[in-house]
Amino acid sequence: MSEVAQRFEQLYGYAPEGVWAAPGRVNLIGEHTDYNDGFVLPFALPQRTRVAAARRTDGTLRVHSADAPSGVVTLDLAALDPARPPQAAESWAAYPAGVLWAMLDAALPVGGGVDLHIRSEVPTGAGLSSSAALEVATALAVADLYGLPLSRPELAGLARRAENAYVGVPCGAMDQMAAACARDGHLLHLDTRSLHQRHVPFDCAGAGLRLLVIDTRVRHALADGAYAQRRASCHEAARTLGVRALRDLPYDELEAALARLAGTPEQARRVRHVVTENERVARVGELLRAGRLRETGPLLTQGHASLRDDYEVSCPELDLAVAAANAAGAHGARMTGGGFGGSALALIDADAQDEVAGAVHRAFAAADLAPPRITAAAPAAGAARLL
Repeated sequence: MSEVAQRFEQLYGYAPEGVWAAPGRVNLIGEHTDYNDGFVLPFALPQRTRVAAARRTDGTLRVHSADAPSGVVTLDLAALDPARPPQAAESWAAYPAGVLWAMLDAALPVGGGVDLHIRSEVPTGAGLSSSAALEVATALAVADLYGLPLSRPELAGLARRAENAYVGVPCGAMDQMAAACARDGHLLHLDTRSLHQRHVPFDCAGAGLRLLVIDTRVRHALADGAYAQRRASCHEAARTLGVRALRDLPYDELEAALARLAGTPEQARRVRHVVTENERVARVGELLRAGRLRETGPLLTQGHASLRDDYEVSCPELDLAVAAANAAGAHGARMTGGGFGGSALALIDADAQDEVAGAVHRAFAAADLAPPRITAAAPAAGAARLL
């Protein structure tokens, strides 16, 4: 925290007014359901993005990242336009710029501008929502600086609008809500239509378990069209089936719905994933409430198979991580995040970390792949002011 504040002062010649932070997230279950108005079970990671910030009075945004090669990026707030995002070398700046644009578009009084310095522990492209961490940390910092009485869901909504409309990724509500609203030691059970939240205790250690995050180091880019194609396919299928969103298709009516989509097999696969994934979220929630955490493992593995085969967002590295972890004794494993690379998670016995991690490393070495980064994860708190 002090390093972020000191670097801000070196860059801009004066001390920041504060330091704010927001976390990355892991999604236990409920993937690609959020933009279908479905249900998700993420939690916040200890790794977070820190933002040192101070107000300006001249309508300028200056932003610098310790994690990007470019220097300070200077933007005129009045000229922010989703049709003209920052240049490719400074594309990371689109995320904080998008937050300021979303606030101005919502007629919030932030037109004086802001100076930002950013440092992140959340790896980019790892499926751990580094973008939402940056957006939410920026939104919280600017809201606090300008005294805006915004709720956490409202902050998350502004951050999501930045990613949807300014950056161009049509994500759902999960990532920003997890970064803004998560609680230490809990999963966030979120209805992404109503934004109703329920904080579910998640104590792996107390159950003799551990959750590993396996970063394959294969980086994804969700703005390249594949993500948007899947969202469009789901929405078209919902229109065909006469429902507002796929969340409204009951699990026990799935087979009849699939028969109606027999002429569009790709849409049928997407529908099968979303409906069965919502059912898996419900079943995992029931097991957690009953204290049967270990029994959630097979549902995680089922979710991975669905993401791999029906939603087609996995990749060979993620499949290898899941298979190797399960073969080494994990109770269950699956990819987490948007897919096309990134991370997998594995639910294991607490004393099996070395064995499972070693098996995954050996599998990657045998496939001539770069070694993955494997860490244990436990639920942490959401966004907060640090200084």
